[in-house]
Amino acid sequence: MSATSLLPPPQDAWRHTYHKLLPHWQSYALPRSPQLRDCSLQSIIPITISRVNQVDAARLDIEMSAMLKEQLVKVFSLMKPGMLFQYEAELDAFLEFLIWRFSIWVDKPTPGISLMNLRYRDERAMETRAKVRTGLEGPGLTVAQKIWYCAATVGGQYIWARLQSFSAFRRWGDSEQRTLARRAWILIQRLEGFYKAASFGNLLVFLYTGKYRNLIERALRARLVYGSPNMNRAVSFEYMNRQLVWNEFSEMLLLLLPLLNSSSVKSLLRPFSKDKSSSSAEDDSNCPICQANPTTPFLALPCEHRYCYYCLRTRCAAVPSFRCLRCNEPVIAMQRHGGVINPVSK
Repeated sequence: MSATSLLPPPQDAWRHTYHKLLPHWQSYALPRSPQLRDCSLQSIIPITISRVNQVDAARLDIEMSAMLKEQLVKVFSLMKPGMLFQYEAELDAFLEFLIWRFSIWVDKPTPGISLMNLRYRDERAMETRAKVRTGLEGPGLTVAQKIWYCAATVGGQYIWARLQSFSAFRRWGDSEQRTLARRAWILIQRLEGFYKAASFGNLLVFLYTGKYRNLIERALRARLVYGSPNMNRAVSFEYMNRQLVWNEFSEMLLLLLPLLNSSSVKSLLRPFSKDKSSSSAEDDSNCPICQANPTTPFLALPCEHRYCYYCLRTRCAAVPSFRCLRCNEPVIAMQRHGGVINPVSK
């Protein structure tokens, strides 16, 4: 090995090699078009917006509209009956327009979107934006986007609701209608089916990508992003879980209660009652249906327990195989207290 190979390299060897190889590295790393080169130099930060927040924002907006409608409906209580049903579509459109006018039109989020710390952003402007820091930057919706949003959400829903009610009132779907009305009805049904299928497809894409909750947002390129990167949602998951549990529980009760017969439940639980002797005298004197002292007492035969005439008559008419609420015996006839026997019609 020669002595020259053991000598250290010059001090500027690394710098000389760097400047020598830099043009070759730039030719491979960067695109040749200046416009594409500028785009590649951007620091694009991918962001992920919570899908739960976006869905909850839509649900909160619906609840807010329902609350406003409930307060506005009270005005119609003093007017002619049926007027609210006649102008319900106009009332819904008016409320949606008010929410749009004082939120999106003035570059503010809707109440539900605000509670979820979200805002609308024009996604088209992000494609040409040269400086991105947090990924949440970007201008709001343009005037054209706001107008189209109002036309689709307010005007589109109003026109569709009126068209459906008008076609149903005119009975376009009947087979004996003329050919033009029948074709219009078929067209409306097909458009509705196509819209539902497209909405379902958009939902699947939204669950996969997290962008654009509905078709209107996708068509306008209006994306929901966080309004502030350091702010949490105003509604906690604990409160929403509790609300969902009570909502589902109340719906289950509303579904099951009409299916249960209160008299049968009482007779089923009667053997497990602890206080039988203290209330026996009072139970024998009162009507077991209305729990009041009978003004026109009648006896259920053959058990001869006292009932109100109207309570016993209506219950026997409603339930052909009515059983006494005290002893669970079938009632085959009814007799006025101290009078003649009246058979129960089957």
